[in-house]
Amino acid sequence: MHYAAITERLADTGGAKWAIHQRCREMKRGGADIIELTIGEPDLPPDPQLFDVCHSSMVSGRTGYSSGRGEPDLLEAIAARYARRRPGVDTSNVMCFPGTQTALFATLMGLTGPGDGVLVGDPFYATYEGVIRASGAHRQSVPLKAENGFRLTAEDLEAAITPQSRVLLLNSPQNPSGAVLSAEEISRIGAVCKAHDLWIVSDEVYEELVFEGVFASPFDDPALAERTVALSSISKSHAAPGFRSGWAVGPGEFCEKLLPLSETMLFGNQPFIADMTAFALRSNFSTSAQMRTDYKRRSNLFADRLEALPGLIPYRPQAGMFIIVDVSATGLDGESFAWRLLEHGVAVMPGSSFGDNAGKLIRLSLTVPDELVQAACDRIAAFVEELQ
Repeated sequence: MHYAAITERLADTGGAKWAIHQRCREMKRGGADIIELTIGEPDLPPDPQLFDVCHSSMVSGRTGYSSGRGEPDLLEAIAARYARRRPGVDTSNVMCFPGTQTALFATLMGLTGPGDGVLVGDPFYATYEGVIRASGAHRQSVPLKAENGFRLTAEDLEAAITPQSRVLLLNSPQNPSGAVLSAEEISRIGAVCKAHDLWIVSDEVYEELVFEGVFASPFDDPALAERTVALSSISKSHAAPGFRSGWAVGPGEFCEKLLPLSETMLFGNQPFIADMTAFALRSNFSTSAQMRTDYKRRSNLFADRLEALPGLIPYRPQAGMFIIVDVSATGLDGESFAWRLLEHGVAVMPGSSFGDNAGKLIRLSLTVPDELVQAACDRIAAFVEELQ
């Protein structure tokens, strides 16, 4: 039977990147003792009040269809959040989606097409490859260098731009490295984007997980307002990934242009989840503060232990829920190291899942208790000793 070209474009962008994670889950179901450090799923539960609001909303009858743009109360809550960052933002600048991933897919489908180039820092989040290819666009990697702390620079961006370039997909705080761009760095990057008339799609899902310092975004610069779309959700900030509640905030014209696409895909997010999300955005919870404390402490636990092992170079993150480690001095690349480490009871992500510039890396999740961090380090140490 005949299949559309999109199935071929996406054929190698899905589950294969998560093969070690899937194998880990199979082994655990079979009774194996595996410390799982693969995916970025918060280990804290959502605040109980979010469950209460969600339940009350369902019971009250908020289980019907939503609107294509999103529920009015949630649109207002999101607009108010971003208006504090850049005055003048209102509900005409907001669209709701079930999670950042859906918002990212719709946004790139609306901004790119066959032959267009999407610039992205490499290493990059594993699903970026698929959302770029979906529209027929192609990835244009901008190397994120270890000597620059894996931060995107304006100079490296400029060097990667071609006549096909249409969008910069920016991610700060960054996954997998945990690097955070300063306002000054973003300003220089924004100037390059203006000079080449590029859209900036800013994935800001880790905004609330900056360990120290201030979060900065191109969305906050009025000079970049006409070309910037900010994406986020409550998945990381409120430890609620399963609720699938995210959004895109950008120019009013962008939202109008994207609305028919959104309505073709879905009609907003579920009203009872929208009510919960609006409540979450208007409230002050300790969830993200607790995660910041936990993840910074665990990243230091990992770094202190692993940097003492021969052949390993950990890079301490500035934000997020991961730490990356260069394993190339062991004689193995990230893929081989990760598969062999699985045999020693620790599941990590190989850097090859995160782009062309990450082959010598592995990524470890910080979303397990401290005692499992220490146990994982013990097992990694035993494995590295075996390699020696």
